[in-house]
Amino acid sequence: MQRFQDKIALITGAGSGMGAATAKRLADEGATVVLVGRTKEKLDEVAKTLPAERVHVRPADVADPAAVNALVDDVIKTCGRLDILVNNAGVATQSRIPDTDDETWRKIMSINVDGVFYCCRAALPHLIESRGNIVNTSSVSGLGGDWAMSVYNASKGAVSNFTRALALDHGRDGVRVNAVCPSLTRTDMASGIFEKDELLDKFAERMPLGAGAAPEDIAAAIAFLASDDARFISGVNLPVDGGLMASNGQPNMG
Repeated sequence: MQRFQDKIALITGAGSGMGAATAKRLADEGATVVLVGRTKEKLDEVAKTLPAERVHVRPADVADPAAVNALVDDVIKTCGRLDILVNNAGVATQSRIPDTDDETWRKIMSINVDGVFYCCRAALPHLIESRGNIVNTSSVSGLGGDWAMSVYNASKGAVSNFTRALALDHGRDGVRVNAVCPSLTRTDMASGIFEKDELLDKFAERMPLGAGAAPEDIAAAIAFLASDDARFISGVNLPVDGGLMASNGQPNMG
């Protein structure tokens, strides 16, 4: 399939995991991809796996509004247009509120929430012009609560409802806005879980399709939502969770 032929896609958090997998998926389907992240070396490594004539590396901190504005201006200057924004940059922490300091709160919110806002605000005029779309990376943690992850839950809950509100505000402008909501995925962020069999077993008990998605599984869902195959879908927070949210929370008694 070449669903993204001649399309320009900006992907944040593109240096590893789901962002890198999404860049590859969109590039494989014809897109020119702009890789965004804080570490140029990681972006360069991802870029080496993509067609050189259809990849641009742009180091930037999405928590810095001036940097985001400059980034989007540069993309328009370099590529001439913007069709797809994938807000994938994110960080996580596990702690209860009494143990959470101000710095941790601000770090999570500045990247997970502020970064999405800054990127959407800068990109929207250009997406309106191209009748493009936005795909945010939220989480199943943005659809329900987790133990000892209230700060992360708050940030992803904000992304999920921000996605809905943007879809309402800009549908008549021709811009669709959706989000994917992964559960446990084999990324650097979740590496600690995959190193502990007892934690994996707990996830496996709750996930009908098995514990842990590959980054490519999330990338496939992002590609669908970003494509014309989803042209009448907007405001959706799509769980990509191996069936986790099919449960009402009661234990398996089978």
